[in-house]
Amino acid sequence: MKLSTAIASCLSGAALLASGWASVANASDCEPLRLGAAISLTGKYATNGIHAKNGYEFAIKKIDEAGGVNIGDKCYNFDVTYYDDESKGDRGATLAERLINQDKIQYMLGPYSSGLTKAIAPVTEKYKIPMVEAEGASRSLFNKGYKYLFAVLSTSEQYLASAVALAAEKAEEAGKDPSSVKIAVAVENDPFSLDIRAGVLEDAAKFGMKAVIDEKLPRDLSDMSAILTKVKLLKPDLLIVSGHSKGAATAVRQIGEMRINVPMIAITHCEAADVTGKFGDTANDILCSTQWAETLSYEDELFGSAANYETEFKSAYPEYGDKKVPYQTAQASAAVYVFADAFERAGTLDKEAVRDAIAATDLQTFYGAIKFSEAGNNIAKPMVLRQIQNGAYNVVAPSKFASHELNWPREAQ
Repeated sequence: MKLSTAIASCLSGAALLASGWASVANASDCEPLRLGAAISLTGKYATNGIHAKNGYEFAIKKIDEAGGVNIGDKCYNFDVTYYDDESKGDRGATLAERLINQDKIQYMLGPYSSGLTKAIAPVTEKYKIPMVEAEGASRSLFNKGYKYLFAVLSTSEQYLASAVALAAEKAEEAGKDPSSVKIAVAVENDPFSLDIRAGVLEDAAKFGMKAVIDEKLPRDLSDMSAILTKVKLLKPDLLIVSGHSKGAATAVRQIGEMRINVPMIAITHCEAADVTGKFGDTANDILCSTQWAETLSYEDELFGSAANYETEFKSAYPEYGDKKVPYQTAQASAAVYVFADAFERAGTLDKEAVRDAIAATDLQTFYGAIKFSEAGNNIAKPMVLRQIQNGAYNVVAPSKFASHELNWPREAQ
């Protein structure tokens, strides 16, 4: 059941100071600081679960190399116990109980997906275990009054809402009223995707737009041809799809097979699904929401710039090759960084003091700014949209972050 434990070799002592990471001489006194995580290594979320685990491990290695985490007069290195939740919420909750009660874990890293986070959060809250999570974006996680749950990522209703504003902008450029824009929405029936749907429909209502299609993807996410047949018939101006990695791959494949011609298509999890590698030109001009991009001007003193993070991560994990590092990986690393920063500021292993330090986080990172609301969500970092242009992911919105112009309208490839 226990799949692996991250090996944290202590290279040198360190202090995470206001001025940055500073090594100290004596590394022999470093001790393991145990974290726990139930993560999807098999099942439908395995692709992103593995991306997240790799992000955790990379950050742990970087912190080790910088000297570890200095708490009082002791040096610590993170040691993570992982269990495979098999992409099942009930199993994730059971494993969280095991980590806390049997393995005596006092601090948790989050699972992959909003659904799994929703299953585990009541357990960590019950035992007052601080959990910093990187992969559960559903806003429904942050209206329950949790005091021990903190998320480094932007909440899910923001993921594709900016695509609505882009569609309105293009309508106006064409001399049309934004209310004339027709929208098609197809999402997985899970908390994350349902929040994306809510955010899109709320923004569409502001412009007076009509949703001509509003449907749930099939449970196994393997066939959306029935929905795409309706898209061909009703001819929407904007197609929104959210179904994690498997749903993204299915959508792009069948959009190509059925030659779907929609002026603007926006999808989640493009990179994690490797839609460019799997489907080539079929993926061109599709808009992809992202929490992070290596072209953004974010940086910190541990990872360096966003671009440097991507370079060093690929060096550590050469299997990613020439693919973009998924944002799921970057935000997982950011979650570990938040823990390291909070332990340093707390100056103790007392979990209540650490919880309070996490709540007071105000951190600039390679992933973006991190500052938590009272509800525990990150209120300091925006989402961005990238468009696949000749196989490359280029930031096109919001305009202040854009590196490239938007290609519009999109035609069947």
